[in-house]
Amino acid sequence: MSIDLSGRVAIVTGAGGGLGRAHALLLAKRGARVVVNDLGGSRDGSGGGNAMAEAVVEEIRAAGGEAFANGASVTDVDQVEAMVAEAVERWGRVDILVNNAGILRDRTFAKLDLADFRAVVEVHLMGSINCTKAVWEQMRSQGYGRIMMTTSSSGLWGNFGQSHYGAAKLGLVGAMKTLSEEGAKYDIRVNCLAPSAATRMTADIMDEAELAALAPEAVSPAMLVLVSEQAPNGMILCAGAGSFECAHITMTQGAYIGTGEDAAERLLASLDRIADRTDEMVPHTGLEQPRFELARAMAQTEAAPANG
Repeated sequence: MSIDLSGRVAIVTGAGGGLGRAHALLLAKRGARVVVNDLGGSRDGSGGGNAMAEAVVEEIRAAGGEAFANGASVTDVDQVEAMVAEAVERWGRVDILVNNAGILRDRTFAKLDLADFRAVVEVHLMGSINCTKAVWEQMRSQGYGRIMMTTSSSGLWGNFGQSHYGAAKLGLVGAMKTLSEEGAKYDIRVNCLAPSAATRMTADIMDEAELAALAPEAVSPAMLVLVSEQAPNGMILCAGAGSFECAHITMTQGAYIGTGEDAAERLLASLDRIADRTDEMVPHTGLEQPRFELARAMAQTEAAPANG
């Protein structure tokens, strides 16, 4: 089953480097015309410029594809709407939106300024919502759309020093779950990708072997599936180091406690039984997803000579 995006128009935010660049290049390679959006700022969101986006556009054009650069900030609704309008004016439609733009300002909650909390939520969560809102009516009217949100293991399972980032990333899962329902009758499919990738966002916390294994290009095939014509709907797909998993927000069988003045005490006494997740694999922190993926990738690498 080949994934052919010929004739499709895609917007990728944060596409000037790392995951976004890998996504944009793969979409173009499969035939899509691509809007390469990037503010051009540093990883904390400061600064800006079109050089990074233009460089990716040149890569796409050099390979025979079609693309143009756009420097809109995903936090600016007017700029986002203008970006979508330009894509429709040039190419007549927008079929794919890959919400990838993000910033990092990691700090423990005790040391975190609320302005930084708001900034991270504004870019990751509201930035994705701004872009999604800007393409939604276009996709509804054409009866087709594929939207990908970029969530994170930090949002799904938590990570020290990332309360703001985790809040935004899990918020995207909640938005995705509802939008996948609302868009279904218009063939708008909405999914989340939880990547484990070595980018400038993670360059300070990984060694060379991990950086090599977690190349962004190893994640982009998952993106391609989530925006393809055959895409699922409402899925949280995890990807890293060539390993792929699905994440689920689950509920246990629990127990009936009933009511009454001592219900809280009986509930407290039954919490172990209620929380039993027999046979489930549920990471306790966001780091367990990349650790699992890295262990599998390293095991495959070590086994390769013996199997060769």
